[in-house]
Amino acid sequence: QVQLVESGGGLVQPGGSLRLSCEASGFTSDYYVIGWFRQAPGKEREGVSCISSSDGYTSYAESVKGRFTISRDNAKNTVYLQMNSLKPEDTAVYYCATALGGRDYCENFLPLDYWGHGTQVIVSS
Repeated sequence: QVQLVESGGGLVQPGGSLRLSCEASGFTSDYYVIGWFRQAPGKEREGVSCISSSDGYTSYAESVKGRFTISRDNAKNTVYLQMNSLKPEDTAVYYCATALGGRDYCENFLPLDYWGHGTQVIVSS
């Protein structure tokens, strides 16, 4: 059974940084993607960033390009989201999610199959 556990959220001032972690377990294949999504109060969930296990392909939402970086540590089965220059509009619950498949999931932020419980990020002074 695939399980995802997020950590690293918290309260940070505008301009600050946070690193989110997503520890994954239970994969039955090496061909999968892991994505970060977020949902702010009163707003729809949106894709933030995604990485493909097969070729390391990455994608980012326009709103976070140049500020967020997704990376992976295969030995630890963990994907990270480094968030710099945070803005109040980045405030949301951040979820990691996964599906078996390739970069097409990441290119279009397609719905994924397994989700973590989320971690809260608050950007406020």
